[in-house]
Amino acid sequence: MHFRASGMSALAAALLALPLLPQSVHAQLAVSANDGKAVLVDGTNTVPGNPPADYVSIVDLGAKPPKVVAEILAPTSVVGPPQSIAVSADQSIALVTAAMKLDPADAKKLIPNNEVSVIDLKASPPSRIATVTAGAGAAGVAINRAGTLALVANRAAGTVSVFTIADKKLTAAGTIDFGRTSGPSAVAFTPDGQRALVSRDGDHKISVLSVEGSKVEYTKRDINAGLRPYSMEISSQGDVAVVGNIGIGQGDSDTISLIDLKANPPRVTDTVSVGQTPEGVSLSPDGKFAVATVMSGSNKPKASPFFNDFGLVKVFAIKGGKLTPVTEAKVGHWCQGSAWSKDGKTLVVQCTVERELMMFSFNGKTLKPAGSIKLTAGPVGIGTAR
Repeated sequence: MHFRASGMSALAAALLALPLLPQSVHAQLAVSANDGKAVLVDGTNTVPGNPPADYVSIVDLGAKPPKVVAEILAPTSVVGPPQSIAVSADQSIALVTAAMKLDPADAKKLIPNNEVSVIDLKASPPSRIATVTAGAGAAGVAINRAGTLALVANRAAGTVSVFTIADKKLTAAGTIDFGRTSGPSAVAFTPDGQRALVSRDGDHKISVLSVEGSKVEYTKRDINAGLRPYSMEISSQGDVAVVGNIGIGQGDSDTISLIDLKANPPRVTDTVSVGQTPEGVSLSPDGKFAVATVMSGSNKPKASPFFNDFGLVKVFAIKGGKLTPVTEAKVGHWCQGSAWSKDGKTLVVQCTVERELMMFSFNGKTLKPAGSIKLTAGPVGIGTAR
């Protein structure tokens, strides 16, 4: 990935001004991937001239208010679900995928990328220590709770890459091939590490994987949620998963689905309409609430009959296998992922056009604006330890 010199020097100056990352076990980190190659021009994802560098922001969600504590150059991409970052349970490393990169032959075009950056979060300051190769269009990424295995969903290749992890080093350990048109997007482990799910927006399936040590296999069990399942997350308790079905982007109301992982076999128990394009979904730490970041037409051309001058973040209660609306709030344009603080009282939403992390306080009933963090590139992926 090419970074312009001015972007590197500006980021280096910012790094000098930042405090060292707190090493306290009480710190809770959110890692945001920020894409400088993506600008929305009247509804079209456009590569700007002389784009700023892609980079990663490390945010301490335990601070009041949350604050950026480190920034690291690393390639990333708006293409793919917001689960393009995985943070290990012990907060020692983060993995950051880059689904697209600038075409060396044409600086105004993007081509599939296959890079996964390894970020050492325990280093002082944190640093990018390695890059490994996954498949074309490397997008969703996950680390098991034991910190010994990682999966990467490769949208352009139609595969999932398997890596073992030891001493912060990733080693390729296999590939699962779903077919080039399957569009593997997000991937997530169950807390016990014995299963994983893969959303496939190319052929509208959610596939169940079995995991035994470093051996990961497709069980041939597919869950059918909705049109183009995309962003996905499994609860910390391992009882449910939530998936966003993004549809085809033609102005229709799209959906999110709840999956019962305790059922044998796992199955969808509820699907609810949320509006246009639920780009990202997340689950509260206690597993009681699901969130959808809904573009709501904010990514459409202004002349489109489906355009809205804002997006929405919507919260749903999870109970008895059902999703029940709780509250919602307006957000910016072309918003991507969301992440929760450990206590479930702070919600972070990424807004790409505004180049901003929007903060909300949540009391179980309402969302209230609680400040924001400005960035120098559009935030597109976010992860926390789970």
